[in-house]
Amino acid sequence: MTDKLVTHSLDGLVYTITLNRPAKRNAISDRLLEALDKAWEARPEEARVVILAGAGDHFCAGLDLSEHQHREPSGVMLHSQGWHRVFGKIQQTGIPVVAVLHGAVIGGGLELATSTHVRVAEPSAMYQLPEGRHGIYVGGGASVRVSRIIGPGRMAEMMLTGRILTAEEGQALGLSHYLVGKGEGLAKAQELAQRIAENAPLANYAMVTTIQRISNMSSDDGLYVESLMAAVTQTSPEVVARIGHFLNRKGKGPQQ
Repeated sequence: MTDKLVTHSLDGLVYTITLNRPAKRNAISDRLLEALDKAWEARPEEARVVILAGAGDHFCAGLDLSEHQHREPSGVMLHSQGWHRVFGKIQQTGIPVVAVLHGAVIGGGLELATSTHVRVAEPSAMYQLPEGRHGIYVGGGASVRVSRIIGPGRMAEMMLTGRILTAEEGQALGLSHYLVGKGEGLAKAQELAQRIAENAPLANYAMVTTIQRISNMSSDDGLYVESLMAAVTQTSPEVVARIGHFLNRKGKGPQQ
């Protein structure tokens, strides 16, 4: 199925969403954000993993500054919260999301990328938070998501100086998990998505929703929630069957 600004399709258990505004480096306009939200909500029930990619030479160049307009403080806050709502769905719904990063991963594009759970970068990927150069502040969640990955000091430095990180530098800081060759990002994302789709859905749900929440808790509360989630996942019929199958195979030895 296609949309003017976003394409989306299902291949088996993997649902792919592609930002489709290449002439604008997939910059996020209000209409693109709405299309992304609709594509997310349109994912089929059988989808176990989502791949998020960008058409053309870039993943996403962030906020479409051509749409920047004067707003009252309340309007700016509501606009920011709209981004939080859509990106929060991507991070918190419980469906693992694999991002393919290439070219510009800038501003709001970096905020979008860090709302995903597994990130594959190509050598062309470049990361930047240029908001300071524009006299504005981030509004799509970077203060939480980017800061937690690279640290508040590094994020402040990126915003103050506008420096661009290369794919290699971003990999070293954790902005990507895999660094592959030119043109290999989508294939690697599909490989990873297929592997993730083989996991028990409840386990995937637990991993992409629980870990981030525990990071906000005290140690004691985090350990308690960990035990609760272990109890929920390890007693499901599917997991009992999976462990039984594994133990039966192990008992037969490596030649069976």
